[in-house]
Amino acid sequence: MSANSPLQALPQGFRDEERDLKQAGISSWGELRDLKDQNLSRLVATGRSTARNLKRLRGMAELVCCLELAPADAALLMHAGFATVAAIATSSPQDITNRTGRLERQLGSGRPPVVDLAIAKYWIQQARARQTTN
Repeated sequence: MSANSPLQALPQGFRDEERDLKQAGISSWGELRDLKDQNLSRLVATGRSTARNLKRLRGMAELVCCLELAPADAALLMHAGFATVAAIATSSPQDITNRTGRLERQLGSGRPPVVDLAIAKYWIQQARARQTTN
């Protein structure tokens, strides 16, 4: 996904945040990524959003925009402990597959792992390339 991709179909746990973001005129992942702490606090004060969830969404937006990940993949990485581009860039493919697979097993999804070594290696290469350009 790109920074211009619209915010849509966020997980159900973020429905208040999705509504508040739309009311504030934030409609794309790039706009969410660029949301400043001051604006985030204002959203929390005026709506039903929580600071915790908005910060999680902003972290997901960083991964979505920088690495062009699907929101579901960004959420999986974040919840597995890879919340930043730097964390992904310094990891090994085996570490990413182990931790994401462990998380999926703990959640009891019953589906085969989404992340394999090839995908993890690609994400790491993207993260490293992103670090050298910034």
